Amino acid sequence: MQKPAKMMGLACLVAAFGLIGAVAGLWAEENPTSGTSPGPQQSPAASAALTLKVDQAHLDNGGQVIVSGQAPAGKPVMLEVWAAARVRSSFFDSKPDKDGVIPYKLYLTYEMPSFYRIVLPKDRQAALNEVKGQGKQWALGEALKKLGAEAAFQQPAQAAIEAYQASFLASVIGSRGDLLPKLDDKENRRRAMQLVKARFRSPGNIFAAGVESAPDGSFKAVIKIPEGSAPGDYFVAAVVDQATRSQPVKLDNAITFPTVYMSNAGTSINLFWPFLLSLAIGTFGVLMGAGGGFILNPLLVSIWPLPHTIVAGTVMPTVLFSQGSGIYNYSKIKFINWKLGVTMGLAMLVGGFIGPKLTELITLDQFKFVFGWILLVLAALMLWQTTPGYLAKNKKEQEVLKQCKLMAEQAAKARKGEAPKC
Repeated sequence: MQKPAKMMGLACLVAAFGLIGAVAGLWAEENPTSGTSPGPQQSPAASAALTLKVDQAHLDNGGQVIVSGQAPAGKPVMLEVWAAARVRSSFFDSKPDKDGVIPYKLYLTYEMPSFYRIVLPKDRQAALNEVKGQGKQWALGEALKKLGAEAAFQQPAQAAIEAYQASFLASVIGSRGDLLPKLDDKENRRRAMQLVKARFRSPGNIFAAGVESAPDGSFKAVIKIPEGSAPGDYFVAAVVDQATRSQPVKLDNAITFPTVYMSNAGTSINLFWPFLLSLAIGTFGVLMGAGGGFILNPLLVSIWPLPHTIVAGTVMPTVLFSQGSGIYNYSKIKFINWKLGVTMGLAMLVGGFIGPKLTELITLDQFKFVFGWILLVLAALMLWQTTPGYLAKNKKEQEVLKQCKLMAEQAAKARKGEAPKC
């Protein structure tokens, strides 16, 4: 009897320790302390010689936070800031390599921080301006070297990245292509840089020069979390070099309705303004028989910081609402030719399978370029149809059609024995 009793006592002891650990873990989550939260995916060992704190830990739809701390004297300090909320980011490598071969590979991650920024020492503002001056040709890897910020780039480099050997045919049939073997750490970091650029697009969205350091090693900076950022936890870590990195400090950002967070876009938006915009566009779009998507799509991309893939997908169901009510009302007044409508609908059904996959293979700039030219061509065509020469020609054609229709009606009545109308 002693042996079962000892076993039972040991089991109770293990369970008690497990319960204590679980309660301690929940308490730590509910009661975070400044400078002690490890943050997600924290790999470098924290250094006791580098500490930091914030003046406030709670934000309401973005705001400013003053960060201060102590670093080894004479060492430049950088800050890495990231959100716990993760979003999708993709990059399609279609540039020829040194041998002229196009890789045609798709890189994809679902672990990109929805907000990410590296705050540099203030004296690196001139170098940052040079990076910004490169325009669309800038590269994140080269920018990190030029700005001396390679040690600060940690969080995105830890994201799991999927690589696919893509092809046009695979895209047409609704596939990304063949999944390639897992990337090694070096290649994962390199591709993470491309995915960060694809997500945040410009150097100004990734870098800021704002850390002020004193000779004794104390430092201070102002961090701005933009309005419309994701709600939830944010982390700030101070970095000197690869071996010297502080524990991250945790902040939290709250939002309230009508501002809502879109997890697949990684941004928050006030629903009031899109509602008014869609009301006006829906009215005008149905009037033109188009549903309004061709107007709503470029406006959403231009006014709000939304990925073009999310905009393209989101507009589809919104157009469904306007087209559904439009179909009902147009059918009541018998303005629908169902034979022509069903024929075109079948073709659009096939295109609906191809389009969503092709959006993964184009950038926002390419999307805007193609969409812009399509709208310009349509606008030019409609303007041409309002010119006096076209209207005069169209008026003659309509008169001929009217006469032909009248003659056909009179011939039909003559066959029935009715007297023709003069």
